[in-house]
Amino acid sequence: MQDNNTFSQLAFDHAPMGIVLTENRIIKACNLTFANLFGYTREELINQSFRMLYRTRKEFDRIRDVGLAPLRETRDYTDERIMLHRDGNMFWCRFRAHTLTPEDPLGRTILSFADISTTHQSIALTPRERQVVMLLRKGNTSKEIARSLAISPRTVEDYRANLLAKFNVKNVAELLTHLVGMES
Repeated sequence: MQDNNTFSQLAFDHAPMGIVLTENRIIKACNLTFANLFGYTREELINQSFRMLYRTRKEFDRIRDVGLAPLRETRDYTDERIMLHRDGNMFWCRFRAHTLTPEDPLGRTILSFADISTTHQSIALTPRERQVVMLLRKGNTSKEIARSLAISPRTVEDYRANLLAKFNVKNVAELLTHLVGMES
C-alpha cells in the first residue's frame, strides 16, 4: 500500500502541466512535465535562475514586473505567452503564478506552464513573422530589422501591421505583451 506522500509526489511529478516553485526567481522545485516542456532535466533546472529560460537579460528583467500588482492584490496572475525551448523552438503556453508571499510577490511563488501550441495553430507565426517578433523584442526599429533581414523597411512595416491585425492589438507594445507576457 502506498502512503499519501507517494501519491502526492506522483501527482506532482506527472501533473499534465509544468509546475515549478521559485524563490526570488530561482527554481527550487519542478515537476517532470515542466522540465520536459523546456527540454531540460530536473537536475539541470534546480537552483538555477529563471533567466536561463529567456533569450536575453533585458527580456528577463522586463518580465519581472509583469503581474506584480495582481500578485500583491490577489496573489494570482495569468497570461499566455511564447516561451523558448532549449532547442531554440518557440511554443505557446498558458502561464499562471500564485504567490505565497504577497508582500514580496517573487519571494516564493508557484508557477504553472501549459503548452497550448495546438490551440494556437490558427494564428501560428510564419518563420519570417517569428524573426520580426524576435527583433521587435530586442527593441529594434523597422530600419534595423530591415537591415538584419535584408528586406525593405516598408516590408517590415507590412509584417508589423499584419501581426497587429492577426492578434487584434493596437501597437507593438500590446503585441509583445500578448506574445511574450512582457511590458514594453
